[in-house]
Amino acid sequence: MTETKPSLLDQIHLQEMRMEGIVKKFPGVLANDHVDFDVHSGEIHALLGENGAGKSTLMRQLYGLYRPNEGRIYINDKEVSFHSPQDAIAAGIGMIHQHFMLVPSLTVVENVALGLKSSRGPLLDLDVVEKRLMEISDKYRLKVDPRSYVWQLAVGEQQRVEILKALYRGADLLILDEPTAVLTPQEVDEFFGTLKQMANDGHALIFITHKLHEVIAISNRITVLRDGRVVGTLNNDGVTKTELAQMMVGRPVILQYNKNPQKPGDARLVVENLSVAGDRGSDAVKGVSFELFSGEILGLAGVSGNGQRDLAEALAGLRPVREGKILLNGKDVTHTSPNHHITAGQSYIPEERMKEGAIKDFSVADNIILQDHNRPPYSRGSFLDFKLIDERTTELVNQYNVKTPSNKTPLKNLSGGNIQKLILARELSRKPAVLIASQPTRGVDVGASEYIHQCLLEQRDSGTATMLISEDLDEIRALSDRIAVIYEGKIVGIVDAATTSVEDLGLMMAGVLPETLEKQTVAPAD
Repeated sequence: MTETKPSLLDQIHLQEMRMEGIVKKFPGVLANDHVDFDVHSGEIHALLGENGAGKSTLMRQLYGLYRPNEGRIYINDKEVSFHSPQDAIAAGIGMIHQHFMLVPSLTVVENVALGLKSSRGPLLDLDVVEKRLMEISDKYRLKVDPRSYVWQLAVGEQQRVEILKALYRGADLLILDEPTAVLTPQEVDEFFGTLKQMANDGHALIFITHKLHEVIAISNRITVLRDGRVVGTLNNDGVTKTELAQMMVGRPVILQYNKNPQKPGDARLVVENLSVAGDRGSDAVKGVSFELFSGEILGLAGVSGNGQRDLAEALAGLRPVREGKILLNGKDVTHTSPNHHITAGQSYIPEERMKEGAIKDFSVADNIILQDHNRPPYSRGSFLDFKLIDERTTELVNQYNVKTPSNKTPLKNLSGGNIQKLILARELSRKPAVLIASQPTRGVDVGASEYIHQCLLEQRDSGTATMLISEDLDEIRALSDRIAVIYEGKIVGIVDAATTSVEDLGLMMAGVLPETLEKQTVAPAD
């Protein structure tokens, strides 16, 4: 069950990995277009690009999950062909996926041993595995209790288990796919220290991300992908986020915003002692209270899975409230339908745009009127005014720079960024008093993100009360006036965005409240 071949701790066998002319096609999509990429022992090579650029697809071919349509892969100048992840693992390649591949009901050591032959034949040798595992854990500061069940571990600890599992199997080259998405800022710093130590010991590391500051902080070299092609490969020597963003998008991008002075008004959304059950039945939101004022952006920060989605759905009328109250423009909408929330002056940009925000087989025009088709001016009695619908759609498509062949084009034919801009156009065209924006830039390119950010700031200046829910701390800090931090379904505190450090926010996101912030809840500036 647990054959223990020499691992990274003993010897690095892989000196160089090279991919040449890699082409990967899916129906209607050219995911990788003659991509060249390489990594060397002792190097951290960042693979940068927005979602959909082809990063993960390229690495899944290296790990044996996909077969390239064209191109070749070399390890130490020898051509290799991987038909499965097992082939890649045997060649010294490990991959840490965005979504962990662990069995929650097994212990750490059982997960590491799973699928390997035992040194004792039919008998388990978990004691041997545990000893070796602790050696690797101590060397790379990947502290975890080997006898804990995976379901008992925090997400950061589960990530360590994934890395330990790969190292135990002798991974000389480690592929890390968006590895910081589930970590607090403090955990990211510690994690980067581990990666640098591994590189110093001779490991080859491929770091997949779309976060510019992380690329600059951790990598030796950077390869930028855009639309499945390599835009360029450069050394991390004085490169700036602005330069990288331009390579990703193909034009200059604004990364810092000069916000106008805040002019807060009345409380538009009041939430009192709100508790909401999650999908598993237990409360995912626990006694949450806050006020959202006109003319402000209140950011909700937290590591993924701490109740953000459940709270957003409850505020939009999509998830039942177990306890507490929601007041929208003075009206009690606690137990009302999404339609009541809309008529009371609220718009909602959902996290899952294709599941909750749009219908992919409907046209662009149909999606524009999705929630208002039964109301004037789009309908007259039982009849739709198709001429007006087309005119209004054209107006919004032009105003929000949505790229579409026509108003009749099925939504599924548009890019993710254009779909998100279309949803934004529909929701903001109502001139809402309250806007709930949940992960508004997830999965869209830097250019579309820039545009969406500008729209949110314009809404703020026009008096809209906006709640911005995002797992991107840079986005939260750039746009918010105040930041509420959520941990395990509870609001840890509400702080001033301009005066609170990343370190303090990180501690709050981990449930640790610094003494300087203890019990601190701030109101919007006058």
